[in-house]
Amino acid sequence: MKCVMIVNENLPRGIIANTTAALGISIASLQDGMTGKKLMDRNGRIHESITNVPIPILALPVNDVKVLYDNLLELNDEDLKVIGFNDVAQNSHHYEEYEARLLQTAKDNINYLGICIYGPKKKINRLTGSMKMLR
Repeated sequence: MKCVMIVNENLPRGIIANTTAALGISIASLQDGMTGKKLMDRNGRIHESITNVPIPILALPVNDVKVLYDNLLELNDEDLKVIGFNDVAQNSHHYEEYEARLLQTAKDNINYLGICIYGPKKKINRLTGSMKMLR
């Protein structure tokens, strides 16, 4: 299995950090086995579990992120988990506001700051193999 995040390459660093954090929390809550166990260092201190799956951060122009997200949803591939973080969410102050605003927003008017895709490695590589890493 493989996980990748794809972000709008033109976003400011802080928004990219926020977007990838939100997507990371979301995928970890949906997919068991994304984090390892708690670990202990030599001094006996406990270190909480972190991801045990590499998560490359790839970059695309804003319109390409949206097209990819829409195409992935249309595929309706049960092997893939697809999570989008959009401008409606980014501009909402709490989840209930996001829910209300999203219900009033047509899909053509939703712009994606980033997406996360989790699924079989071959499928993920086929979908993202030509994308560049975020620099």
